[in-house]
Amino acid sequence: MSAKGKKRVLENPEDSPGTPEKKTRTTKTNAAKNTKSTEKGVNGKTSDKATTSGKENKLNGKTSTANKDKKDNTVAKENGISKEKVDKSLSKIKVSHRSHGSVMKKGVVLTCGEGDVGQLGLGEDIMEKSRPAFVELPDPIIQVAAGGMHTVCLTDKGTIYTFGCNDEGGLGRDTSVEGSETRPAKVDLPYKIVQVSAGDSHTAALTEDGKVFAWGNFRDANGSIGLTKSGIEKNPSPLLANEVVVKISSGVDHLTCLTDKGDLYTLGCAEQGQLGRLAECFTNRGGRKGLENLLKPGIVRCKRYKSRKLAKFSDVWTGQYSTFVEEKETGDIYGWGLNNYYQLGFADMENRFAPERIESFCRGVKWDVINGGQHHTIALDTDGKVYCLGRADYGRLGLGENCGEKSEPTLIPGLEKTKCLHVDAGGCASFAIDENGDIYAWGMGTTKQLGSGSEDDIFVPTKMVGKALSTRNGLCISGGGQHTVILAQDIPNTNS
Repeated sequence: MSAKGKKRVLENPEDSPGTPEKKTRTTKTNAAKNTKSTEKGVNGKTSDKATTSGKENKLNGKTSTANKDKKDNTVAKENGISKEKVDKSLSKIKVSHRSHGSVMKKGVVLTCGEGDVGQLGLGEDIMEKSRPAFVELPDPIIQVAAGGMHTVCLTDKGTIYTFGCNDEGGLGRDTSVEGSETRPAKVDLPYKIVQVSAGDSHTAALTEDGKVFAWGNFRDANGSIGLTKSGIEKNPSPLLANEVVVKISSGVDHLTCLTDKGDLYTLGCAEQGQLGRLAECFTNRGGRKGLENLLKPGIVRCKRYKSRKLAKFSDVWTGQYSTFVEEKETGDIYGWGLNNYYQLGFADMENRFAPERIESFCRGVKWDVINGGQHHTIALDTDGKVYCLGRADYGRLGLGENCGEKSEPTLIPGLEKTKCLHVDAGGCASFAIDENGDIYAWGMGTTKQLGSGSEDDIFVPTKMVGKALSTRNGLCISGGGQHTVILAQDIPNTNS
């Protein structure tokens, strides 16, 4: 088979023999390769060492301004509001949330891992980087988000730059010029953006006025399901026009939107329960109600613990196939979605299709961040301590080579002596940044996204080093499907 015809298979979230593969993507380079042979795991589960790739299908030319405006109006009306009303509403309110712009410090972007579809932002000729490398961008960056095979960067001016795989519109811009997807380019959005999120094939943006725009595609085990009722969206499309949203967060194929009222809306794939608002019988392409049941943002409802009152939420986080929220009044953590390796914190390995209070997260610890990979979760408390739970293979928990699965948050000994400010998870990898700006990485090394200079797995938190980091401190980090994106800040020169 030619290099162009080679494929990588996205590991199945359920990870059990006999389950159909979720999807494939075709690459145009010979970089596509299997990372390790499939292995049997606990209870017959198979290895998740396989990685994803993508293809670089080009959009068919630039859309004219007239056509774009017509399309924006059509999509806006389908979401219950005209484009003119969207524009008018955007001038009313300024939203804020502790998550906006990460730590709100300006920095530069570094990438490492596999870049065979341009997700490293280093041009057509660079297919991989085993150490972090500098990415040229025109403005300082305040947030980065790594999708499955694309990258999103938010500037201090509120503009967005994207690069990587655009076969399903995840970049939100035209890439008809050969190689244009491999370098950062601006997304055309006439609003100031304060937060971005990215999934496998979609990207979302939150404006300073609390409006959400998204583009790309959601997929399930059977293939594409679209992003809106109109299907795949290759340009930014408005969502939730009548709500003021304060935070967005993306899983692989689902999107969550937290409003200023404490309500949570979800949309996308529901197969593993990650939307938290559909009974299991309706999660396969919306059941008899169809795709609109999945793609129209719907509110998640649950009652507070030992109360008849409906819960309101103050924060939301996502794993690849899961969702976590913080209840506003008590700080309790609720979760739903895939739990086949205890990654939600429930000890029964059953998926959750509706919000449920997670006892293991409600034992007096206050949580700052909870992020998830495919089969594991990493969490940061307000004291800067890092915890993990879920699947242990390939070192992703950071608890050593011989540890087993964990069904509740477990303190990582290798980080006990340092205060961490940021954590994140790739599919099979974990990351942390401490108060000194040191970056730690551990987990599966095959895709080089640990930035260690090799493809070896790392079983305990290990400091990331390299030329690009020798004069910079880490601010935040985002793990993608097979690459990692770092926001770093230059260390002031004290000798001058």
